[in-house]
Amino acid sequence: MAELDQHEGPRIEVTDGDLLPTRKQARIINSWRLTIAMALLGILVMVFIAKDPFDKIFQVIIKGAPLTFGVTAGAILGSIVLGLFTGLGQIARRRALNLVAGVYVELIRGIPLLVQLIFIYFALGKFFQLDGVPAAIIALSICYGAYMGEIFRAGIQSIPKGQMEAALALGLTRGQAMRFVILPQTMKIVLPAIGNEFIAMLKDSSLISVIALRDILRRGREHVARTFLSLETYAMVALVYLVITLILSKLVAMMEDRMKQHER
Repeated sequence: MAELDQHEGPRIEVTDGDLLPTRKQARIINSWRLTIAMALLGILVMVFIAKDPFDKIFQVIIKGAPLTFGVTAGAILGSIVLGLFTGLGQIARRRALNLVAGVYVELIRGIPLLVQLIFIYFALGKFFQLDGVPAAIIALSICYGAYMGEIFRAGIQSIPKGQMEAALALGLTRGQAMRFVILPQTMKIVLPAIGNEFIAMLKDSSLISVIALRDILRRGREHVARTFLSLETYAMVALVYLVITLILSKLVAMMEDRMKQHER
């Protein structure tokens, strides 16, 4: 999707939902349907036709799905809160807030998520007594909060300045205008982008296996250690992640499509 920035010129943004068909592209066969059909067929063939050892592998790794979803859901909420305050800090009139928000974004985006996860769990965890799940949620929240901050900043700045001026003319304070006028409109704009970040976070949550959390990938690694069936196990892990990601991508696209219909 191409966006036109007043100062930077044309900018291309690529998201996880780009391969999803729009209403204008509705066909019986399209890339999304073909991909998910192949993934589901692969799982069904492995589990119900080939069976041993794929049925046992599936039963083992699917037990990690609740932890994967739980950590991702907690982290997306935390990153939205951090991102909102970061976005507001970047456009604030106070120079100190601009600097704090800017340093946070540049610092966090410059450090790999895996390094942040290990640092928070093994280093800071000794001082704050953090268990695996809280450490994972905090690390993902902090990492994705920086990206969310950019999303919120862009969303707020996309609202016409006349909206703020009109709210101030009606007697609202700047804070009230931001809370009751600007942010509700911003949420409608950034919601699809937040959905895409949720999908990306779900995939990146596989990194929590390095701190011994028994998510989908960790259970797969443990099964490989017991049985040495690395090809079969990791193929099943990949297909499970693929199906979950494709379903979530579709839900995000449906949500975005419904929002566009309400705007008409």
